[in-house]
Amino acid sequence: MMAKGNGGVVVITGASSGVGRACAEAFAARGWHVVLAARRAEELNEVARRCRARGTGRALPVPTDVTDAAAVDRLAQEAVAAFGRIDVWLNNAAVAAFGALDEIPADVCRKVIDTDVMGYVYGARAALTAMRRQGSGTLINVSSVVGASPVPYNAPYAVAKAAVRALGTSLRQELWLEGHRDVHVCTVLPATMDTPFFQSAANYSGRKVTPMAPVYTPERAARTILRLARSPRRESYVGPAAAVLACWTKFFPGPTEKVLAYQMNRAHLSRTESAPDTAGTVPHPLPGGAVRGGWGGTRRTAGRRLATAALATGVGYAVLRSACGRRPSACGRVRARGRD
Repeated sequence: MMAKGNGGVVVITGASSGVGRACAEAFAARGWHVVLAARRAEELNEVARRCRARGTGRALPVPTDVTDAAAVDRLAQEAVAAFGRIDVWLNNAAVAAFGALDEIPADVCRKVIDTDVMGYVYGARAALTAMRRQGSGTLINVSSVVGASPVPYNAPYAVAKAAVRALGTSLRQELWLEGHRDVHVCTVLPATMDTPFFQSAANYSGRKVTPMAPVYTPERAARTILRLARSPRRESYVGPAAAVLACWTKFFPGPTEKVLAYQMNRAHLSRTESAPDTAGTVPHPLPGGAVRGGWGGTRRTAGRRLATAALATGVGYAVLRSACGRRPSACGRVRARGRD
């Protein structure tokens, strides 16, 4: 079994940008061997170069489309061939499509599900096959707070992230029944992250997509994932805002559902800036491999606490108002303030 300190072999999907790239650099800085997977070979090579410069371990880029089961199997095989084992597998690759469900093309919806659900299924199958054989390992699946607290106008992604959360629970049960006490499955549920995710998403809403505050840095997610690699646990939220929303959803599901619908329409989709329809990176990768998205992820503890307190107070107040029969004003369909 891998020691709980530094070192080991980690496979990371979606490693070319955002949280995946932040994780790659964080693991490398702690002496891990990193196996990097994404669709963009050029960006993967750059991430591998940065990882080698930051740490003492090796970095192996393996261009992979996670919707291809055979390609994911080859990724696992290359990792084992190069390093002899897989200690941590991070399922992180994801795409999204914004807009009313009937306005998002069916093939785009299908591609989101293929990437965000089947990509994780293929990764889990490949990772757990190796981990069962070696007797230990940790599979970490990156879900999202919308997997616990869904929002409108992002239905394919919300469905996928809820499925990822369910996948983790099911796999933990299977491993427990099989007696694999040293093979772990963890689920990570981040709040809004400051990554290129929003710029690269498909968008059929007619309105510019902007993140809902508070926005957290991808390095914060990387720290959470590193902790899980050392000390696995069932689920971990990234950012207090995620835990707050999940708590409100659990105890006040109906009112919270309405408040999140209102907030999504008010803050997540711009009321002043329109946007053309685009498939984004859903069907094909686009150039670019930044860690940050330029949304100003919170860094200071005081700022994070203030933003979270404001969120908890605002959502809580709105939930109680809604529960008492005072509903937020309806805004109509998503394009009502965009274009027809």
